[in-house]
Amino acid sequence: MVTSSPSSYSADRYAHLAALLRAWNQKINVISRQDVEALEVRHIQHSLALAEVVTFEAGARVLDVGTGGGLPGLPLAIRFPEVAFHLVDSIGKKIRVVETIARELGLVNVTATQARAETLTGQYEYAVTRAVAPLGEVWGWVRPRLVRSADPALAAQQGLYCLKGGDLAAEVAASRLHHVRLTSLQKLYPDEPFFATKAVVFAPIVGNK
Repeated sequence: MVTSSPSSYSADRYAHLAALLRAWNQKINVISRQDVEALEVRHIQHSLALAEVVTFEAGARVLDVGTGGGLPGLPLAIRFPEVAFHLVDSIGKKIRVVETIARELGLVNVTATQARAETLTGQYEYAVTRAVAPLGEVWGWVRPRLVRSADPALAAQQGLYCLKGGDLAAEVAASRLHHVRLTSLQKLYPDEPFFATKAVVFAPIVGNK
């Protein structure tokens, strides 16, 4: 697996994360069972693809919507220890798994809440998700909670980052969002077939209501 961090310490934590996810998945279906054998690529590396597209600044707040078993939030929390991650999901048993894994990994920058995104009251510079719902729908949930930095350079990269697959042209058009940017993961990981149709979709705060 290719990670976004070169340190052996982080590599060990990703391996530990994979082991914990596999163990929990035998008790609770937190990830697709057909992907368990390829968990490192299809879940952890896929989550870390976001770190190839955006670098969250120290002190930033990131909301992970529909986190399920903690993806993409947990891998990103390992990668960005100085960033605060709030992982939310409407299913309580999944959040309890996330809390346990975060505690076992020593991720003090992670909080997890059983909630629907549209009911939250916090503020975040970023939101992330993995194929939870159409782009426009997710934007409607998170936009009231997104705030941008006074620094124009930071503000330009702040917003919603979605990991998605397939032909996204119609979905982006239906969202009616402006300045949406797609980054092909095939270009980032050309040797891994799983990423052939995958992309990161970015909708900025700047220019969108």
